[in-house]
This record gives sequence, C-alpha cells and structure tokens, in this order.
Amino acid sequence: MSQVFSKSPKHCGDKQGVNVDKLYKKIFYSFSTLFLSILSLIFLVWLILHPSKPEFSLQEVNLYQLNLSGTHLLNSSIQLTLLSKNPNQKVGIYYDELQAYASYKGQQITFDTSLPPFYQGHQERNILTASLGGTGLPVASSFGYEVGRDQTAGKLVLSLKMNGRLRWKVESEIVERYGLAYCVSSSGSLRGNR
Repeated sequence: MSQVFSKSPKHCGDKQGVNVDKLYKKIFYSFSTLFLSILSLIFLVWLILHPSKPEFSLQEVNLYQLNLSGTHLLNSSIQLTLLSKNPNQKVGIYYDELQAYASYKGQQITFDTSLPPFYQGHQERNILTASLGGTGLPVASSFGYEVGRDQTAGKLVLSLKMNGRLRWKVESEIVERYGLAYCVSSSGSLRGNR
C-alpha cells in the first residue's frame, strides 16, 4: 500500500502564492528603518557641528558729517570699525555680498556700501572698516529738528544695518547659503566737520 499525502482544500488555500500583506510590511519596515537611520545621522552631524551665527560688535564710529542741504536732503559721512567673530569650533564662514548702511531713528542716512567678501576660520576674529556716506538723501520733514535736538544734547544714537549672504564650511565641504541680517546700535557725538 502506498501512502498518499494529500491536503484538504482548507490547507491549500493558506499556502498558495505569496502573502501580499507580509511583503508590504517588510518593504515598509525596511524603508522606515532606512529613513530613520538617515535622519538620525543628519541629526548627529548637526548636533556635533551645530553652527552658530557670527557675532558682530562696533569698535569705533566716527560721524564726520550729518547736515541738511535744502529742505529735506541729507549729507552724511561716517567711518566705522566693526569686529566680526566666528564662535564655531569646527565650522568656517564665507561672507558674500555684504552691504552696510547707517540709520538714525529708522531713517536711512547713508547709501548701501559694499564690504569685500572674506573667509573667517574657526573661532577667528576679523576687523572690518567701512566709510559710509550719503549726499542728497531724502529724509522726513522732522529729521532736521530731531538731529538738532540730539546734537544739542550731545548724543546721537545710530544703527548700523548689514545684509548679505553667508556659507558654512565644514572640513572641505561648503554648505548652502543663508541670509544674513544684523543691526548694531551705537551712541556718540559728532566729530570733525559739522
């Protein structure tokens, strides 16, 4: 007598073909694991490098001219020295397209002045100097009164505003560009020509 192994139709239905649900689960778990691994790696790199924004401080501001010509046209001449510091230990910074101008009580008093592009290494400090000026800048009608009042008091509060682009440098890789916008205030008195 020969033995015949036969299965009932009930068991045959369970074993036929590939189970689609299990295949999708395996693919989903594989992609999820890959995605989380990449995300964890990016977070770890960011945590180790953690680039901080540069720090700026005014070292010296000389205001040589600030007067009205005509009814509402301003002439100005300002010389400034600015200290730039890169606080990062492992990241360098490229500064591109820096523009600086001075303002007084929200009113721009010099034209935009371009500063030269430069590279700043790890925890490095750089001194920047700029001559800002403006001839025939239109100002508000109350500007002359406010400047006169503050000059009589002996104090002028000026704001230096800088805009530009920066790029981070990690080892030999240069990471994408970021916008840069800073505002630094200083108070002082008028020197030189009046």
